[in-house]
Amino acid sequence: MGDGRRYFGTDGVRGVVGDSLTEGLAARVGFAFAQWSDAAPVLVGRDTRASGPALEAALARGLAAAGSEVTLGGVLPTPAVALLADGCGAVVSASHNPPEYNGVKLFAREGRKLTDEDEALVEGLLPEQVPAVDAEPRRDDTARDRYLELVTGRFGAPLDGLRIAVDTANGAMSGLAQQAFERLGARVTALGNAPDGTNINVGCGATDPSALAAATRESEHDLGVALDGDGDRVVAVDAAGNEVNGDALVAILALHLEVDLVAVTEMSSLGFHRLMAERGIRSVATPVGDRYLLEALRREGGVLGGEQSGHVVYLNGHTTGDGLVAAILLARAVRETGRPVAELAARLEPVPQAKRNVPVRTKTFTTALEQELARLNAELDGRGRILVRPSGTEPVVRVLAEAESQETADRLSDTIAALVGRELG
Repeated sequence: MGDGRRYFGTDGVRGVVGDSLTEGLAARVGFAFAQWSDAAPVLVGRDTRASGPALEAALARGLAAAGSEVTLGGVLPTPAVALLADGCGAVVSASHNPPEYNGVKLFAREGRKLTDEDEALVEGLLPEQVPAVDAEPRRDDTARDRYLELVTGRFGAPLDGLRIAVDTANGAMSGLAQQAFERLGARVTALGNAPDGTNINVGCGATDPSALAAATRESEHDLGVALDGDGDRVVAVDAAGNEVNGDALVAILALHLEVDLVAVTEMSSLGFHRLMAERGIRSVATPVGDRYLLEALRREGGVLGGEQSGHVVYLNGHTTGDGLVAAILLARAVRETGRPVAELAARLEPVPQAKRNVPVRTKTFTTALEQELARLNAELDGRGRILVRPSGTEPVVRVLAEAESQETADRLSDTIAALVGRELG
């Protein structure tokens, strides 16, 4: 990272297990985090990856070696850890990444994500080795039930008669999301609900909603929602199986909840900002990453934010992004307005976009690349834009082009992707 961080990316420490992420690194991160937090108690959760238990044990060992009292909550969605932790929180998860990946996400007190500066300080405390420790972590078998009670009680409302398909990506929300919607009165079809340690995010969930779209369309559901592996992202589909991306989802919620400010990332469509301006809602743009949304909302006094990728943050009763909460709020908007998802989403007229992920050898932009980006954006002069950014979790550079026509957006993204490949590949 340009700010001196070596291990932390867009959201915590992440990598391929046994390669860039090892049990030794997990233990070192735990030790450093405990030192940074002055040995605060830590609730640890994990998703359903086969590598989870061993990494969980290593992380707990590092935390305990630096003096933190550790509680293991077992398989828990990331937002559950943020809500339930009495002190700090940690989650062993690689979120939406494939099963061979894993990672560590960290929460400071009150369920707050670490800032860039916090992460740099934690990295500065990484030990060469973690000393041995005899402390045995405590186990909490009630955490999932307590999270379910909190979410349905704090954010729920009657959903009687609503037909919902729910895909939990064979991840940490498996079982929980179905229970939540059924408790609120919805009729649920469950997909991606049988984790085996190797099938998280595989052909299911927010990264691949094709099965959800088919199930929603073919069985006459009112809507479908797909979560990612650790439950902090959601993608929705309407009754016809058409995807409702994060921009449309946040727009629906902003209008239904009647907020006066919303935070989105720089990836959000120009069409989103136009709709918010038309409705008198101030929109604030941040770098990619839900923690930047959180920082902006707290700074500006807002409660709602979201990413195009499906991270939705609602701070009226929560501390971080929660895919299940966002899905419940969407279902409430459908039932309480009496209008289908497709009609609610149609109020947003997105500007055509084209995206490319370009594998690269280095993420340091060359002068030639920066100059060409500046030239093209100046030519577009507000009628579109080009955004190029390094991924914080994978060895790729992401290219986004927006223009008045899909043909132009595709041409621009292809041109820039080829340039990125030549300059950085």
